[in-house]
Amino acid sequence: MTVKIAIDCMGGDHGPKVTVAAALAFVAEFPDAELTLVGHADRLESRLRRASTDKAVRDRLRVVHASEVVAMDEPPALALRNKKDSSMRVAINLVKSGEVAACVSAGNTGALMAISRFVLKMLPGIDRPAICTVIPTMTGQTRLLDLGANVDCTADHLLQFAVMGSILTSAVEHIAAPRVGLLNIGEEDIKGNEVVKQTAELLRATDLNFVGNVEGDGVYKGEADVVVCDGFVGNVALKVSEGLAQMLSRFLREEFERNLLTRLIALLALPVLSRFKKRLDHRRYNGASLLGLKGTVIKSHGSADVFAFSQAIKRAYFEAENGVIDKIAHRVSSYTGLQTAALLIDPAKDSAAMGEA
Repeated sequence: MTVKIAIDCMGGDHGPKVTVAAALAFVAEFPDAELTLVGHADRLESRLRRASTDKAVRDRLRVVHASEVVAMDEPPALALRNKKDSSMRVAINLVKSGEVAACVSAGNTGALMAISRFVLKMLPGIDRPAICTVIPTMTGQTRLLDLGANVDCTADHLLQFAVMGSILTSAVEHIAAPRVGLLNIGEEDIKGNEVVKQTAELLRATDLNFVGNVEGDGVYKGEADVVVCDGFVGNVALKVSEGLAQMLSRFLREEFERNLLTRLIALLALPVLSRFKKRLDHRRYNGASLLGLKGTVIKSHGSADVFAFSQAIKRAYFEAENGVIDKIAHRVSSYTGLQTAALLIDPAKDSAAMGEA
């Protein structure tokens, strides 16, 4: 099966310089993939002509012109309303029409979320989209969501995030029953605010593999395959983690450069340092999924280089190849646990549901 993906080539800090090169590298590695490069056609064609690649690779790339670009600092509402021919909008429209299975953009996060939600709409049973990404742990990796799309969440929203994160992890990582944890300030049931406590009750009533509350250090110990939280907490946790990794790398480099002796030691330790740097390299985990939409959309970091952006394309490829959207839609539509569990903390919903019936 050929997996088709649209690339917003004009988004991000570097534009076609990075996105086109990453697209070429990706297509060379995945012979069953076809990419649609969206942006200023002349600039994209120029980049492709300058790239030395064989015809078989070039034939799996097509260019679709878009006359506008969404700026990185542009208000999402203006981008949605005024730039209907932006590379971002055109790429998402291709997902909507079914011409491609997914799209990838390094552009303005707010605009990407707003345009994606407007064009693609939400899956039935899902109220809000969530941003989900992979982070490294001591035992492998875990998925954390939400990372900023929803600052304020209800217990129902967090339950939906848990379902989507579990399905995504199961489909892509081929884990039968991913462990789902709830990010909290303690492992005990009495810890946390009311929303977190209510969410824990809902999760216990489902057939998800809920392992309970997970503290911040537990995320990196690998205590869960999926960790759920609201967007405010998730974004802070992610940014703190990125800053800590950068600080540790800088401190390590400074210590090895302190004097001649430490420089010599650094040479001897170079293989170990290289492996350490690779394990902490945030570029390997680039690409966040916008879950809950009727289509696969992957957000790359705006400053991504060629390697990092190609990783984001790979995330889109694996999600499309494994039919993540269809699996989420099927699970949510047939998942009575979402409604049944919600009644446990809000009996009024039961009366309302009976009244509607």
